[in-house]
Amino acid sequence: MKKQGKEIVEILRKKYPDAKCSLDFETPFEMLVAVMLSAQCTDERVNKTTPSIFAKYSTPKDFADIDLQKLEELIHPCGFYKNKAKNIKACAKMILEKHAGKVPKTMEELVKLPGVGRKSANVVMLEAFGDAQGIAVDTHCKRIANKLGLSKEKEPEKIEQDLLKIFEKEDYKDINHLLIWHGRNTCDARKPKCEECVLKEICEEYKNGRKTR
Repeated sequence: MKKQGKEIVEILRKKYPDAKCSLDFETPFEMLVAVMLSAQCTDERVNKTTPSIFAKYSTPKDFADIDLQKLEELIHPCGFYKNKAKNIKACAKMILEKHAGKVPKTMEELVKLPGVGRKSANVVMLEAFGDAQGIAVDTHCKRIANKLGLSKEKEPEKIEQDLLKIFEKEDYKDINHLLIWHGRNTCDARKPKCEECVLKEICEEYKNGRKTR
């Protein structure tokens, strides 16, 4: 499986040489907020929403002090705004109280923050600190992992554990970006471009003739 993992990385690197994180941010805390807002929302929508927010509110103290209803109004375009606003404020307060106003730099500490799961923590570790600790399993990654036959699991954390056995740690950074780009550009949930797919020869679903239509 390690050999197949290397093959997948090499194929996707050639297909998407410019693959990178789509979220805009300038500081680790802005990255954390952007990731929290991106849950069940497109990165494009988040990037349209955050500039005006970060121009006025950008630090943990800013978000800890902001009125909850005001924050809800600001992030409304990103959906699920009530829950996200509550978590962002609680997260900012914990960072102030337990981490001296700095976003923690370990997975263990990040996942203890309100509203931050392992997927979000993986993204923050990679994008904010350049330290890929795992593979962020979003909807694209989950779909591709299942289709390729890399994992038969349905829960993101179990899928990640399967993927960590297949991909080398040195490739974690790239595969995080590559799987998302492949999901957006080729392996679309509604209309997958199977005939154009650079991975079709190693895709279990394609080879078994179970293409999604």
